[in-house]
Amino acid sequence: MQQPGKYGADIIVHSATKYLNGHGDVVAGIICSNAEMISHIKLTALKDIGATMSPHDAWLIMRGLKTLPLRMERHCSNAQKIAEFLEKHQSVAQVYYPGLKSHPGNKFIGTQMKAAGGVIAFEIESDLKGGSDFINRMELFSIAVSLGDAESLIQHPASMTHSPYTQEERLEAGISDTLIRISVGLENVDDLLADLEQSLSAVNIIKQHQSVA
Repeated sequence: MQQPGKYGADIIVHSATKYLNGHGDVVAGIICSNAEMISHIKLTALKDIGATMSPHDAWLIMRGLKTLPLRMERHCSNAQKIAEFLEKHQSVAQVYYPGLKSHPGNKFIGTQMKAAGGVIAFEIESDLKGGSDFINRMELFSIAVSLGDAESLIQHPASMTHSPYTQEERLEAGISDTLIRISVGLENVDDLLADLEQSLSAVNIIKQHQSVA
């Protein structure tokens, strides 16, 4: 979606675990730079520390690269439709996705960025337990903290990746109790929307009961 080298980046680091491989079966990283820098890295850090990926993992990444453009088109188109759906939903308080005109990063689409990508963050109208309950109700989205997989993934940072932190520490980092992150996969977008709707409807019921109480 972006080419940092065009904007002056000397070293570019890719998580090949994510979209480059695209199938959730590799852990790898790739460093891109000019020939002089890559030679220096080979003769120092790589020689002294190692960390060379296995031939099989390299083959899996090469396989994934063959479908990368097609996959990214689907990731992005699915994510755009889902972000627009979430932005209009009564149980969603805020959506963070540069494909939306309401996002400050939208101005970079078409210039610095080809498209907005497949990762969306949003906050639901609930509480900490509601956030956890929301992801547990999902049927098509898998609960996982990675991204870039062919399957759609979902996580609730406050009860998962950032649960060791206090609420105050999370809020200082911009992570609310109801923040949800999804990595939109390649499934039929109508199925993904239906899955989100069925769980958001339950969150809305929770919100109404809390208001009555």
